Amino acid sequence: MSTTAQTGRAHRRRGMDPATTWQHIHRERRALASLLSDLPPEAWQQESVCPGWTVLDVAAHIISNPQIGWSDIGRMTVRNLGHSYNTMLYRAVKDWSTDQTRELVLADFETYDGSLRHVPVTTRIEPMLDVLVHTQDILRPLGLAHDMPVDAAIVAADRARLHARMMGWRTGHVRLVATDADWARGRGPTVSGPMQELLLVSTGRGRVAKELTGDGVALLP
Repeated sequence: MSTTAQTGRAHRRRGMDPATTWQHIHRERRALASLLSDLPPEAWQQESVCPGWTVLDVAAHIISNPQIGWSDIGRMTVRNLGHSYNTMLYRAVKDWSTDQTRELVLADFETYDGSLRHVPVTTRIEPMLDVLVHTQDILRPLGLAHDMPVDAAIVAADRARLHARMMGWRTGHVRLVATDADWARGRGPTVSGPMQELLLVSTGRGRVAKELTGDGVALLP
């Protein structure tokens, strides 16, 4: 059995230990910060994969994770009573990024480098899921690429499936099968592809996923 296949089975059984999870979060944030620092100012105002969010919005959102505390959660909840979770998240991101600039966001990436904090009521898996997926949200419309660690994508995809209903992530009635790991989830016509692409599918981003094959591809939203 390949090392990658063993990794997939191990994470399916045990998840990922805290130290490894935080290592992935910190490495991926640093990689993104490096890529962001090379972008011209106008690129920060381009639309990301997330509807209505610019590169600046998404970058500020990623590094807001270690900064949000219980008081922020309380204010967001009160302000958005009666609204959906997605509406609350959209408004929170736009509010957070209102006073942000390229320089301030990059400074936050440096300030919170190595931080072990995450948003209350979440776990350490959510910031890993966030940085993996949102990095692609930023880079793909710009024609840039950054590969995810396969083991991190496996854990993130399983967490994404748990959040799918709350987040409104639709994947269609398909079976996802990784071509670079021992990972398969769901039932129905098959969608095969690299693990990072299946993570994008699992978060409702099938429209920007690449290298997908199988009868289920045509069924993706």
